[in-house]
Amino acid sequence: MVLCEVTGIGQHKVLGQRDGTRNMLFVGDQVVLVYGARYAPDQFEAEVPEDLGPCHLAAAGGIASRVVSRHARMAQPTAVRPLGLVVDESGEVVNLRSLARPAVPVSCERPPVVAVLGTSMNAGKTTAVASLVRGLTKAGHRVGAAKVTGTGAPNDPLLMAAAGAACVLDFTDLGYPSTYQLDPGEVAGILRQAIGQLAFEKVDVAVLEIADGILQSETAALLEAPAFLDGVDRVVFAAGDAVSAVAGVRMLTGRGLPVVAVSGLVTTSPLAVGEATRLLDVPVLTSDVLADPAVASSVLTAPVIRRSGRMDHLLGVQAVLESAFDTNVVEATA
Repeated sequence: MVLCEVTGIGQHKVLGQRDGTRNMLFVGDQVVLVYGARYAPDQFEAEVPEDLGPCHLAAAGGIASRVVSRHARMAQPTAVRPLGLVVDESGEVVNLRSLARPAVPVSCERPPVVAVLGTSMNAGKTTAVASLVRGLTKAGHRVGAAKVTGTGAPNDPLLMAAAGAACVLDFTDLGYPSTYQLDPGEVAGILRQAIGQLAFEKVDVAVLEIADGILQSETAALLEAPAFLDGVDRVVFAAGDAVSAVAGVRMLTGRGLPVVAVSGLVTTSPLAVGEATRLLDVPVLTSDVLADPAVASSVLTAPVIRRSGRMDHLLGVQAVLESAFDTNVVEATA
């Protein structure tokens, strides 16, 4: 953790707090930030500097880093000048890892786990997570939710809690301000810890968000890890358009991953839903449909065939949808 002085206001004009409040920033403000890297194709790529020289507020959640690239729509990053590292009463430098939740026993039987993956940031993953949490909660389940990877920010965990999750955590609770540039083993460890924490809380089902897109290095490595293959029972895939939905599902199912539904921004367009559904053997669900208790529950029970190529029809999900809804889902064709 580092105490910084704001020296120039750029893209991020506020600093987000854990409770969701956002403090307006002014030049001359002194703020406590956390050093961390960032991977955000729609915003910034940033790396932890090697010294206490000038750097940037790379994310509104409080990440101090040095921006190395930015999206064309982004303004220059807000500039900060580190004044010194934060220390505790004994003079030891305070690290987020020292504030992490204590480890829990690993003997707890894990609940069913649904992971939400996506094509990229802003593909609709968090909305899909919140919708699924809402539907499962309304169906009577005690739901736990966790964000496993990404850059620390309060918005996503708060949305999960608002949707009805009985227990919410993310990687910052486990001592990581960001998962970008972490060793694959550490990222897999975060996944195991998140599932273990939710199991310890005695939830009936766990819903996980995996940030960024499936081509991002840490995400791609996680999807190949035994911790993911053995710890995740179902996958919901969020995509921005029909082409990426079809390509992403085929890529994931070709690796044997248990994709049972598509959601995300693609579902905001009925025409895009039709395009995707004609080429997919999994249902394409709007957030409203995914929040329906019957549909959310069917995601948990959908039969999964782990094999290369296209998955067989998920008759359990399709039957529920056909009986409950006349719109938003188009019957898949072979």
